[in-house]
Amino acid sequence: MDIEKFLAPTYEELRPFREGQADPGFPVYPDLVERFLAAHARPGEAPPRPDREVAHALAVCAGYGYAGGGTVATMMARLGLKAASCITFSEVVDAMLICTTAHLVQSRCGRLAILCYRGTEPLNLISWLTDADVHPEKVVLRPGQRPVTIHAGFHRNVRATRFEVARALRAALLGLSLYDGHRLSHPLEALYLTGHSQGGALAALFALMAETSSAYRPLADKLRAVYTFGQPMIACPPLPGLCDPDGELGRKTFRFIYEKDVVPALPPTASGRFQHFGHEHRLRRTGAHPAGDLPQNGRATRQVGSLIELPLAASAFFGDQMKWFRHLSFCYSLDDHFPHHYIQALQPADRASEFGD
Repeated sequence: MDIEKFLAPTYEELRPFREGQADPGFPVYPDLVERFLAAHARPGEAPPRPDREVAHALAVCAGYGYAGGGTVATMMARLGLKAASCITFSEVVDAMLICTTAHLVQSRCGRLAILCYRGTEPLNLISWLTDADVHPEKVVLRPGQRPVTIHAGFHRNVRATRFEVARALRAALLGLSLYDGHRLSHPLEALYLTGHSQGGALAALFALMAETSSAYRPLADKLRAVYTFGQPMIACPPLPGLCDPDGELGRKTFRFIYEKDVVPALPPTASGRFQHFGHEHRLRRTGAHPAGDLPQNGRATRQVGSLIELPLAASAFFGDQMKWFRHLSFCYSLDDHFPHHYIQALQPADRASEFGD
């Protein structure tokens, strides 16, 4: 396994021509740590609602999670996590269909940590085969309870880095820096999980495993929320009660789907029965959501019923690039799956882009 550590550039390095000058809009959220700590601080809140600014920040983290840890740390610093550190865990075992990367971001004070999983890499065959490895795998999450049937490819990939990730999170709970091991001013208070596409599936699965393991109880107690973007389904029904909308994990899970993104409707029914859990929120094109308004879907997205929808969804991507075909309507679209759509749809109107301009 490859483990790399990164420290975000200083604000002076990020804005070299504005030293000593006021810079409106940068960072995007000057109080970002406080925003994360305030969000979801009351677990009994009804109904559970996502936080717009947190959702935007995590969408940025998930989108740039396709890059290296240095890029992730830099983008989170631009958003407002000054001097953030990032430790990146990567494991590749081609023959086992393992190709997974997890970024763990820690705020300078130590109070906040964000675990972000990289999604399906467009040019990586093993990453695509992981998505396609949908053979159900029965997993006993809690001793004495019925096993849960999990997407085998996702399960294998989240386990590939889980123990090293857990080791780092334990250090964060003890108030240690992930970058150099020095003691920070605060131990971990709030943990958020996120990811786009396959990364969202791995984040949700890590949360499920953490919430059902007694050994991970100290970590689960710090888990504030799981925000995923364009996430496919990870498990077959029936799911454990904690995944119910009012269950311990269901209340913490917020899934975002942009327009007609096809991936949340996968795997198709030909692969067997799968279902989502948590609260689903449908995003529209930029400017369609008033500030703070993230409407919840009344019913979770269901599986694609016909395999013919998959090539049609791919066709929608190419059709959207040509003005002559943009008027055509498709049930699903691959173009709507790209992470930049999620970032733009969630960016508040009164905030700069993730670059601070």
